Amino acid sequence: MKKLNKLTKVLLLAISFFSIFALVGCGQQKDSTNKTVKIGIYGSDDRVWKPIVSKLKKQGITLKIVEFNDYNTPNKALESGELDVNAFQNYHFMNDWNKANKGDIVSIGDTYIAPLRVYSKSLKSISELKDGAKVAIPSDSTNEDRGLRVLQQAGLIKLKGSSSKLLTTKDVTENPKHLDITPLDAAQTAHSLTDVAIAVVNNDVAQDAKLKPSSAIYKEKITKESKPYVNIVATTKKNKDNKTYKKVVKAYQTEATAKKIKEVYNGSTYAAWNYKF
Repeated sequence: MKKLNKLTKVLLLAISFFSIFALVGCGQQKDSTNKTVKIGIYGSDDRVWKPIVSKLKKQGITLKIVEFNDYNTPNKALESGELDVNAFQNYHFMNDWNKANKGDIVSIGDTYIAPLRVYSKSLKSISELKDGAKVAIPSDSTNEDRGLRVLQQAGLIKLKGSSSKLLTTKDVTENPKHLDITPLDAAQTAHSLTDVAIAVVNNDVAQDAKLKPSSAIYKEKITKESKPYVNIVATTKKNKDNKTYKKVVKAYQTEATAKKIKEVYNGSTYAAWNYKF
């Protein structure tokens, strides 16, 4: 009987041990598969990201979309920990922001590339632009540089400086039409069309303002030098190897997303992860 009692105690102890082990294991499994990721995006990109929310849910990842209506706040929110990742900027913007703010934001994957376009409410062609006409371009340093390069591509101005330097209106060396070039907050460029002859407008801003890409009078050319303008999913340097964040990128970089990008942006924006520059 004593031997039986002793055996029973051993068995009960073993059962208790394995029960605790199993509970701990289940808890760890739940923690590892039930993740929440906050992503900051700009404007109409939510229509591209919403299908990915459902896809990630099946993998135990809850993707929470936080929308912004400016280009200044999303990186601050990322560095403060309010966001885990964001997806609104290109390489050039990120590098410039890091330099100006002593930041440590890095890319963890490409999303798309969207050519800038020139819009007008009064002109049907760039060649119709009159002497002294008012021109609006985005004012943040990256897009001011890019907007000026678009005007140069279109044959309206000439610039000094290398391709690696961010240019401003002070770097215009030739302006034969004496254009009055005014940098505005990117979100305001589309609204300025009632006051200016032409405006260089970012694609997401144009989308939100319901400007049709087909109505643009000039489109930025995509060349091998366009890589800095590829949009990205970004996070802080300490999180660059986070496996959950990488799953978010993987869920994005699919043929289904490429089709959604084309649909949402009416064929004006291109999936960049397989693009050959």
